[in-house]
Amino acid sequence: AYIRIAAGVWRRARRPAAVSAVLAVAVGLATGILSGCGVGGGSLLMLYLTLCAGIGQYQAAGINLLYFLSCAPAALAGHAKSGLIEWSAVRWCVLAGLPASVLTALFAAQIDTGWLRRAFGVFLLFVGIKELLAGWQKRR
Repeated sequence: AYIRIAAGVWRRARRPAAVSAVLAVAVGLATGILSGCGVGGGSLLMLYLTLCAGIGQYQAAGINLLYFLSCAPAALAGHAKSGLIEWSAVRWCVLAGLPASVLTALFAAQIDTGWLRRAFGVFLLFVGIKELLAGWQKRR
């Protein structure tokens, strides 16, 4: 509830267009750097767009997809150059992911935005907890 209130205050704040543009560029740079490192900058971009910029879930997803198309080639080239891609796994992921993404996109268009937003939040919490636990295990 506090995050929602804080996000609402953030969205309602009247900022000059130049400030909004600078903030958007800063968020784009930060998430681009994280995407290049393979950290999931797109997820952070979704949070910024929905919580801070006041953009709806479906519109933010569209923006995020276009963002991903521009960032993914550079990140892919860097990972491939470093030998960090297991190409045999890529084949199976692509074969399963293409039809799954089409079906899910059709399904998501029929879902209530509130439910989709909550499901995405639960997913982010799960990933965050998993990463925290993995980090703590590495330190031991």
